[in-house]
Amino acid sequence: MFKKLPIYCLALCMFFLACNKDPQDGEEPGTSSSNEPTTLDNALLDILREAADGQGLDHFVLPQSNDFSKIPQDPNNPLTGAKVKLGKLLYHETALAIHPTKEMSKGTYSCASCHHAGAGFQAGVAQAIGDGGIGFGVAGEDRAKNNFYTSGEVDVQPIRTPSMMNAAYQINQLWNGQFGATGLNAGTESQWTPDTPKEVNTLGYEGVETQAIAGLKVHRMGIDMNLINTTQYRSLFDQAFPDFSEADRYNNITAGLAIAAYERTVLSNQAPFQEWLKGNYKAMTDTEKIGAALFFKDGGCVDCHTGPALNSMEFYALCMDDLVGPGVYGEGDPMAKFGRGGFTGNPADNYKFKVPQLYNLKDAGIFGHGGTFNSLREVVEYKNMAQPANNEVPLTQIPNEFQPLNLTPTEIESLVSFLEGGLHDPNLERYVPESIPSGQCFPNSDPLSKSDLGCN
Repeated sequence: MFKKLPIYCLALCMFFLACNKDPQDGEEPGTSSSNEPTTLDNALLDILREAADGQGLDHFVLPQSNDFSKIPQDPNNPLTGAKVKLGKLLYHETALAIHPTKEMSKGTYSCASCHHAGAGFQAGVAQAIGDGGIGFGVAGEDRAKNNFYTSGEVDVQPIRTPSMMNAAYQINQLWNGQFGATGLNAGTESQWTPDTPKEVNTLGYEGVETQAIAGLKVHRMGIDMNLINTTQYRSLFDQAFPDFSEADRYNNITAGLAIAAYERTVLSNQAPFQEWLKGNYKAMTDTEKIGAALFFKDGGCVDCHTGPALNSMEFYALCMDDLVGPGVYGEGDPMAKFGRGGFTGNPADNYKFKVPQLYNLKDAGIFGHGGTFNSLREVVEYKNMAQPANNEVPLTQIPNEFQPLNLTPTEIESLVSFLEGGLHDPNLERYVPESIPSGQCFPNSDPLSKSDLGCN
């Protein structure tokens, strides 16, 4: 969100709002009982067509989760129903937690501990915790360090957990983009350090697959053959990977490929903005539509946040603070604060972080790569003021486009309304299994989480 906003924009949008039909009883002001596009709808349609650079509205439409032909995928890991079904279970399976630092944590965490539906497939806390974490709360907000673990023993993220939503639209994964052998990482082979998670890039997969495979080992998880042999997992692996020999079928690589296949289908395609794009013009409120008009034109947000997931594979130094304060239990990788530069080793990339996708962000309530913002409004206000918060970032790294937007309070309200409401898919539970083959509680299965979740 970089461009300075012309002062006429809000007045123009309010004119569109005033031109709508009078509301019927029970309707929101500015809306119509008819699903015919209003003047405001037509104006937004024109703005979107212009922002799509000739690609039409489909440029912003997310496919259905079962329409594999339209979902971006790694040609080395084609999507199949059997693979997605297996990955959905493995992603939530706490029985994969077989390598904890302390025996008490065995079988108590999963991939979903740090990326779960209740928090928009984020963590719900500033610093996500796998091994060594206890508790859950309602949406992950009460996850904390087990007091029996030291800061050096607990498995924490060195940076706020990014959303897993719409991961199919990110060819390279993580805030620094280090996972994935293709895309921006072509030519970074010297950084694929042996005996580190980055070495997984040598397998040649894209970012979603690479992160899923590497993440199992990084987060002290793995495939236990006893689990395979005593549950339906053997059959599920057989159906998902029939072309793999039996000796190569049940391991972290195939598990990671299945998890990645599932992750690629987790799409926020029921958000009001997505419904609006498909012709349901009553799906968004007029305030959200005005905010969308700001987003896709005069606010300049679309310059960085574009395509179906409203993201990009660009990196910027927006001078947000790093992970500090309450709820931070350990530093983790000290290079994380350098963003892309921490991976590439190129000083020109220092402090630059990837442009994130924007759907269901409000579910986590924590924003910025350091988790230092508590609302989307705070993020918008930060970009509106364009006053750097992190003094460690050299002025030479700050993009020229990072300048005050001069949005009015009313314009900020409209833009936040679009980000919070228009981009919020209300039904992410469709991506969560009813149970997992081990029969354990999930996404966590420690005693406090069990109590919070009301299971077992």
